[in-house]
Amino acid sequence: MERRSFIRNTFLASVSPYPFIKNFIGINGENYTELKKNKITKVERLKFDYNWPRHVGKNARKGNHGQYHSDVAFKLYTDQGAIGWALGHKNVKDEELFQLKGKLVSELISPELGMRKGLNVNLDLALHDLMGVILNKPVYKLIGDNGTKDTPIYSGMIYFDELEHEGKLGGIDKILENCHWDIQYGYRQLKVKIGRSGKWYSHSQGLKMDIEVIKQIKSAFPNITLLVDSNDKYTLQDTIDFLEGIGDIPLLWVEEPFRENYEDGKKLRKWMNENGFKTTLYVDGEAKPNHELCLRMGKEEIMNAYLPDIRGYGFTRWRHLMDDLKSHKMLASPHAFGSMLKTHYITHIASALGNVVTIEGVTCFSDQIEFGDYKLIDGKIQVSEAAGFGMKLLI
Repeated sequence: MERRSFIRNTFLASVSPYPFIKNFIGINGENYTELKKNKITKVERLKFDYNWPRHVGKNARKGNHGQYHSDVAFKLYTDQGAIGWALGHKNVKDEELFQLKGKLVSELISPELGMRKGLNVNLDLALHDLMGVILNKPVYKLIGDNGTKDTPIYSGMIYFDELEHEGKLGGIDKILENCHWDIQYGYRQLKVKIGRSGKWYSHSQGLKMDIEVIKQIKSAFPNITLLVDSNDKYTLQDTIDFLEGIGDIPLLWVEEPFRENYEDGKKLRKWMNENGFKTTLYVDGEAKPNHELCLRMGKEEIMNAYLPDIRGYGFTRWRHLMDDLKSHKMLASPHAFGSMLKTHYITHIASALGNVVTIEGVTCFSDQIEFGDYKLIDGKIQVSEAAGFGMKLLI
């Protein structure tokens, strides 16, 4: 076996609880002179504020998602004046974060293999940004450059906005207003939350409303591509009833119809293939997935695309997972909801490795972040050509 193949095929067991991912034995950052020159001298944990363009309502599982939020960033400094930063996580302990101080960047990350084993997965994005800044290349050019520079993108923010907010009911008109805003912003795909029968409505009324919302959106915006997501709150029969209810309205995908399981997934795929939804993707794996089961379902052409979160699952893990997905004929679309930072990180995975069917768009604004030169034009997002991830933290 070639040395590169050996290293690739022994990736990540020590940092991953998922047994199908290979064990990674080291990095080769020492091959990069500039990475060897840079030693991390300072590590900061910073809180930043951001907001979505509007209040986001309920989904099948959770109440109102709000509009104004904050999150944590990690910022890394080197003795050569390089600075890298990215979205972090509040649960990372100080000792895990500060263990980077005094380390050469070449000890922590390399372009071919990603982050070193044993580090917290939430340090991954900041190290990739720092590596790109030091080597003066966008992340995607360091890790592959085999995909397209623009990728389809959908708005992931069409929720149950007919329900109560600040004492008012919005009605379907409010949902259509939000769709219009997203289309004006540049989206040509809209992911619509369904699953109202799981919590907020009676079963029959919730399913009826889900169907009506899809029909009215398609009637108002006939040229827009629709996706649906029921957040595991449907049953197999609910999913079939919903698809029968919307009739010949095409869908790009059906996401998380129910908690992934082999028998129901197989039955759903068979029904879709035989009842006018053969080209509609069945996608899952966002929330605490059974990875081996999902890959088996992919291999058997039951599940069509895989969705673990770009931050929670890890940027390096996603890089090495992509070959497995391709071998199983599965598409990818890492979960991004919550932050446009995650949307932008995913463009680098898509541009480097391909195989990303569409990217979850989460429109954000912030006085503390410059989100970079990522252009959303006519339904596609273009990756930034700036060094690292090409975004700036202004605090």
